Order: sequence, then structure tokens, then C-alpha cells
Amino acid sequence: MRILHFADAHIDMLNRGKHDPNTGLPVRVMDFLRSLDIIVDTAINEKVDLVLFAGDAFKDRAPAPTFIREWGKRIMRLSRAQIPTVLLVGNHDLSPTMGRAHALDPFSTFEVPHVHVIDKPTLLTPNDLNGLPLQIVGLPWVSRSGLMAFLGDKAEKITLSELYTKIADLIAEVVENLIKKADTNLPLVFAAHASVQGAKFGAERMVMLGNDLVLPPSLVKNPRWAYVALGHIHKAQNLNEGAQPPVIYPGSIERVDFGEAHEDKFFVIATIEPGNPTTVDWRKLPVRPVIDVHVTLKNEVSPTQRLIEALGDQERLKGAVVRLSVTYPQELEAQIDDHALQNYAKDALEFHLVKRPKVETRARLGDEPLERLTHTELLEKYLLAKGVEADEIQALLDLALQILQQT
Repeated sequence: MRILHFADAHIDMLNRGKHDPNTGLPVRVMDFLRSLDIIVDTAINEKVDLVLFAGDAFKDRAPAPTFIREWGKRIMRLSRAQIPTVLLVGNHDLSPTMGRAHALDPFSTFEVPHVHVIDKPTLLTPNDLNGLPLQIVGLPWVSRSGLMAFLGDKAEKITLSELYTKIADLIAEVVENLIKKADTNLPLVFAAHASVQGAKFGAERMVMLGNDLVLPPSLVKNPRWAYVALGHIHKAQNLNEGAQPPVIYPGSIERVDFGEAHEDKFFVIATIEPGNPTTVDWRKLPVRPVIDVHVTLKNEVSPTQRLIEALGDQERLKGAVVRLSVTYPQELEAQIDDHALQNYAKDALEFHLVKRPKVETRARLGDEPLERLTHTELLEKYLLAKGVEADEIQALLDLALQILQQT
């Protein structure tokens, strides 16, 4: 049996910037859709037995109708090809409010043929998979609010770390019970959208810092599994390299930010043959180049020329998303020619010039009395004074709020 496994599509992650004149879609959204098309084409052309998506179709828990349409087009192609397709609900697909529909709900509500949505711990059997001699234990994203509601008054009497330990124990118990229900004569796959202890985290770890459940390695390395399909972490990796079962994060299908500039992107085809080790075929995706250059200027005679040299050959900038971050003494400000730099990178899809002048004096926080400001207001003023970009400010404020709430 050949299983195509991918995760973290996030097709609406980068919905700003230049738009394609033919489709009206942001060019960067089309990059994600192009990767998704390659995945769907491969599944159909190579006639895989199953497609397993390990969560996070979108960035937004309430995606715009246009993005729902584009995701739906691709999933419907798999449905029409009669390929069993399993969609796991990830944290970005799930509403934080209990009882509200999640982003993948339409596929179960409208009973799309051959498509199965897993939004609670579930055991899928051959009856669910077009008779395929395979079983899947599915573990979608486990929301903190949902489990606190499940624990009731007990949740109020324990610390956050104790809460996550309790949740991990409950999950292990649920998974073990599903394993006991499975047919021992058939291969068993574990699919989960979660973090696993020991994984190398990419940009997503920063987003979820302090609000993440971490599964123990013993849960995913259980020899009962024929294959473990994971989602949530954007860095492609096998957590059980050289051993069985393969424990695979395929990673995101496109580079979502500059933190992933040097990461290749993949989907995976796993071949399960009873009596033999499961093999994993990594399929590299042709993603858009992302170039991140950091330069610290000191007493250069020609700072602009130094920055142009740091960007490298113009040919490599064509069609790329480029960021040039420059740290420099305040007195060099007038010698940095922004226009010349923009002109040099004119063939890039996007060019971001981030200037960080070194100022000896303390950043001013305004004339308003500091004692009247909240912690987050103080932090926001500080970040603004330091010249941090708006999207980075919001991400840092969200992270600070999570930390402060825990405290």
C-alpha cells in the first residue's frame, strides 16, 4: 500500500503582496496552491492507495470563501479519482470556541465521497477506507480549552505544566484504547497533528510557544505502528531515523516566512508492505526561493555598495522573496541609498529592506506617564521605537500575552 502524506498546507498564509492579474489571487497564495496541485497530481497519476493530510489546511480558523473554494477544488479531484483521503484537523483549522464548526467541516457535513475528516480521536478501519486493508488511529489537534472543559473543576486546581502532563496522560490512554480495538492482522498507521518531544522546531514552534502540548517519543515509536504521519511542525524530519516505524513530519508545503529560507519542502510517499519495513520516499517540492541577508555595517566608505555585494548576483534575486536586514551606526544613515537597493532588487517578487540603526540613547516611550500603561502597551511602544516591523510586532505581542496570561 502506498500512502501519500503531506501536512501544513496553510494556503492562505501569505495573502498579501502582488496579485496575479489572471486569477486575482495573491502570487504567494498561488505558490502554495501550485505545491498542492503537484501533490494532488502525483496522487492521481501514480494511483496511490491513500492520501493522508496531517492538518492545517489554512492559516485562518475562519478562512475566506475564496480560499475554501481553492482548497475544495483540490480535495474534490481526489474524491472524483476515488482515492480515500483522510483530513486531520489541525490547530489552525480549529475554532478556539467550543461548538463552532472547524474549517474542514464542510467535507463531513456534505458527506463528500471517499473523504474522511478526523476531528476527534478516531480509529478508521477498511470499511472507512474503500476496503483498503489498513487501519488508521487519528489524533487531531487537542485544544487546551476543550480539555480544560473535559477536566472541569480539576483544571482550576493544577498548574499549566501539570495540566499538559495530565493531557498527555489522557491522550496516551485514548490512543492505547484505540490500538486495542484495532485488528492485529492489519497494518496500523498513527496520524497526529501535534508536537513530539525531540523534534526540531521551525517557525511554527515560535508561534505556539507556551501553548503547546508535547507528545512523548514512546507514543509515536510504538512498534505496533506501521507508519506515523505527523503534522504541525514545518521542518521536514524523521524522528526515528534508521528504525521502524518511520515517524515523519513532511513539513509545510511552501516556505511560510524567512525563518524557513534555507529549508527544502517535501511531501512523502510511504510504502507499507506487511512483513517488510515501511519505506519512505521524500518528494521535494519546487518552492519559491526565499533569500534572507543580514549585514552589520561599521565604518564602510561605500555602505550601499557593500549591501549590493551582500545581496549577490541579480540573477539569483529574480522572482525571489528577499529580505535585507542592515544594522549600522546612526551616522551612516544618509549614506545608505534605499532607492539604489530597491532598483538592484527590482526583479525580485518582494524586496524587504529592514534598517536597524544603532542609537546610543535609550528609546523614548513617549510623554504619557509609564505607570498608566499596561505591560503589553509598554512593549508595543518599545518595539515601535526600535523600528520593528508591524507584522513582527503583532506576533511578539501575541506571544507576550500568552506568557503573561500563564504567569
